[in-house]
Amino acid sequence: MGVRKDLKRAQRRGDLAERAKVELVRDARGTVREARTAPLVARATEGSTADIPFTNAAEAPDAVVLRRKEGGRWRPVTAAAFAREVTDIAKGLLAAGLEPGGRVALMSRTRYEWAVLDFAIWAAGGQTVPVYATSSAEQIEWIVRDSGARLLIAETAENAATAEEALRTHVDPPRIRHIDGGAMAELTALGRELSDEEVTKRRSALTPDSIATLCYTSGTTGRPKGCVLTHGNLHAEAANTVDLLHPVFKEITGQVASTLLFLPLAHILGRSLQIACMLARIELGHCPSVKPDELRPELRAFRPTFLVGVPYLFEKIHDTGRATAEKLGRAASFDRAERIAVRFGEAYLDRFLDPSRPGPSLGLRLGWALYELLVYRRIRKEVGGNLRYAISGGSPLDRDLNLFFYAAGIIIYEGYGLTETTAAATITPPLRPRPGTVGLPVPGTAVRIADDGEVLLKGGIVFNGYWNNPAATDAVLTGDWLATGDLGALDEAGYLTITGRKKDIIVTSGGKNVSPAVLEDRLRSRALVGQCIVVGDNRSYVAALITLEPEAVDHWLAVRKRPLDTPLAELARDPEVIAEVQRAVDHANAAVSKAESIRRFALVEGEFSEANGLLTPSLKIKRHAVTAAYAREIEELYGGAGGAGTRS
Repeated sequence: MGVRKDLKRAQRRGDLAERAKVELVRDARGTVREARTAPLVARATEGSTADIPFTNAAEAPDAVVLRRKEGGRWRPVTAAAFAREVTDIAKGLLAAGLEPGGRVALMSRTRYEWAVLDFAIWAAGGQTVPVYATSSAEQIEWIVRDSGARLLIAETAENAATAEEALRTHVDPPRIRHIDGGAMAELTALGRELSDEEVTKRRSALTPDSIATLCYTSGTTGRPKGCVLTHGNLHAEAANTVDLLHPVFKEITGQVASTLLFLPLAHILGRSLQIACMLARIELGHCPSVKPDELRPELRAFRPTFLVGVPYLFEKIHDTGRATAEKLGRAASFDRAERIAVRFGEAYLDRFLDPSRPGPSLGLRLGWALYELLVYRRIRKEVGGNLRYAISGGSPLDRDLNLFFYAAGIIIYEGYGLTETTAAATITPPLRPRPGTVGLPVPGTAVRIADDGEVLLKGGIVFNGYWNNPAATDAVLTGDWLATGDLGALDEAGYLTITGRKKDIIVTSGGKNVSPAVLEDRLRSRALVGQCIVVGDNRSYVAALITLEPEAVDHWLAVRKRPLDTPLAELARDPEVIAEVQRAVDHANAAVSKAESIRRFALVEGEFSEANGLLTPSLKIKRHAVTAAYAREIEELYGGAGGAGTRS
């Protein structure tokens, strides 16, 4: 298996595995309280991320830096061609009146034009204000008003109409153009009379301290806050992660690094990935959808060698594999393959981390070899066939799911970060996986655990503050340290584990502190479960509200030859459905103590979505909104009526 060979090569290449030096600081009891990783790339002292396309064009004009979907095929875009497009759009922005430091709102899904516009805004001396394509009129109005953007470029006519409605009360609303309505051609034509030197002058005036972007947090409560990120922040993130991870491809795997980007570019994780790929000249493609049925064909056509995603993606790849097996009458075989994968992956990685351990037994190796033929290679085929590495961020990835993918030939590295840290602040170092953790500090970054367990971060990736909001800035920045609001712990090697969200901690009436994230993440990793929320604050036990995943329900019904239009209210009383969800609850409870376990659950109608205000654009639950919307169901869980399932 490719990834196992890579691990062995890495063991022989200690210089590669140990490039990022970690310094540990212990307290008086010997507990690791701080981990610091030295930078691999010096902090930038001149220039900006706006220079990247032009540096690429000067140094390697014929290098393929992107692939663009045209006419149903992926066509290469060279460094020289991309820099030319960026220059043409930048000139159009100058002709349209963009001033140095002026802000442009960019409201679009992930697509090639997003990359061109982002770099063009910078090249023209401007600042990008990303807006989710799914944003409501109220959100658009607030972001544009707070940021002071004078131009808004939307993706579609529908997006543009929403923006126009949102901004109609503004005394001097920004101009609105949309990509599908010819915005790129209009800007190119508008700037045709300007010389390229005008763009060079604007770009040359930027420094690492210049503001590059205002990224508004999606916010689970209250209005979004604009995180001020500089070109220096973006460089520190991109340059250090590239220098840490890219050698895996150049010196170990023999593969050419390439990736398909489907994360929203309005989110800092997708944006930082795009910048890093451009910096390293890693072939990059764009896909506007993360929906499994729309994404899978693109993965098979593009055939990336690595991916960056969120746990939802890996859960759905796993669930699709199981659904396919169930259709073929081989669900039990898939379940055995999964159990063997977890045991095999755990044993193999135990030996990798500690050579004195025995590693997988002969029986496990034979079991793995059998299911490599029957199951695991089919999983790899689902993501294009070339994939050997992935990075998961946004929320914790279930450890057993991580081990399943490892046995299937895909190492998933976990990372952790915030918009305020320009994406990843920690990441699993190359070829040193430790499932269940989110890795070591990104080079140039330090992680400290406060006395109350809160995770604190410091380094060149940490933002300067919130736009127009000094009070909020002062609440999270103390000197150079950022208070994340997350709870965590560092192990003996400096790897960070996130245990929950400080403000989300549930305290039962018995005084037990419960982190809902652990339970919710494990619940969502199981078939039939759509979204869920764990409750129990000031209650005698922990309970959960659970929605059913529509696609999974349709498959479940089809396999059993039952009507696809079976009402949810009927399914919620169905013993087979309840038993299936109970198994998911049991899986979640296996990760916690009895006092922290889910005792009752209710299957509820509807869904938690961004459209109904129960999820943020980055798919985080708005807890107050959900508990308000389902107040009656929560009371029933504690009022003696019982839930769909119970456990004493």
